[in-house]
Amino acid sequence: MTMTGDNSPDVCGMSIAIDVVGGKWKLHLMWVLSVGPQRFGEIRRLLAGVSEKVLAENLRQLEGFGIVHREIFPEVPPRVEYSLTPLGQTLQTALAPLEAWGDEHRHEILGNPLASAS
Repeated sequence: MTMTGDNSPDVCGMSIAIDVVGGKWKLHLMWVLSVGPQRFGEIRRLLAGVSEKVLAENLRQLEGFGIVHREIFPEVPPRVEYSLTPLGQTLQTALAPLEAWGDEHRHEILGNPLASAS
């Protein structure tokens, strides 16, 4: 986990939020978990292109921030499920307008030749 600054009120809230959800996979992970608890293999299947190592690292980071809950079921073999915590659900609510903006402007953004250059 990398947290910008300390617990000072001078740290910008946007910096804190970006520290939590920054990176290529964290927002995608939250989107997958927004529908309900998921097992590691199912998350990996839904997020084509993410390696097992990167997925595990991102899940651990989100768990460390209190966004994701990891539950181990006492079965043989053990079953592990990941879900959004109540804090994670509030963050999902905050991100919903960003998703709506992406849906609304999908054709403008994806049709822009400069967008594919990045």
